[in-house]
Amino acid sequence: MKASERVTVRWWRWRRNALRRRVDVVEAWVVLAGWLLALLGGLLAGLLAAGTVDQAVERQRAESRQVRAVVVEDAPAPSQARTASDQRVWGKVRWTAPDGATHREDARVPARAPAGSTVLVWVNGRGDLTTPPVSGGEAWLHTAMGGALAGIFTGGAALGATWLARMALDRRRMKQWGAEWERIDTRRGWKTG
Repeated sequence: MKASERVTVRWWRWRRNALRRRVDVVEAWVVLAGWLLALLGGLLAGLLAAGTVDQAVERQRAESRQVRAVVVEDAPAPSQARTASDQRVWGKVRWTAPDGATHREDARVPARAPAGSTVLVWVNGRGDLTTPPVSGGEAWLHTAMGGALAGIFTGGAALGATWLARMALDRRRMKQWGAEWERIDTRRGWKTG
């Protein structure tokens, strides 16, 4: 079979054909619309999600800052640290917020840190302890993964809806064929099934 014949067969729903039914044309348009919606909708959703994640990361970076905190009580010894760099324990620290209020809370401090020593902690705009902001590489990964997942889910939802619509059209086509076979068989006096 030549390549041009395959293309002709592949596009039969779009050409004039005595065997083509209205449900075939509807199915062709549903599939085309579904693929376009999956591609364009997935791309748009991915870009919007990536932008939202990027804004959240930038907001976290803008609101977070490091301040010096004073260890209030002697920090305990580490309890079976997993690695040599895992020598941080929970200890009581005190720091002053940007509004001048003094805060006192548990934070990760070096093991056996004496009372009165200073450590750096991350605080948000209100002066409460927070996690350090994500690094540039982590921000890029969060943005890329958020955008990719949103795009994949949106495209998958569009293709799933297209598949459901095709299933409904197939059921309708089978009912139509069954009715036509019944009409043809009874006219000739035959019975199918």
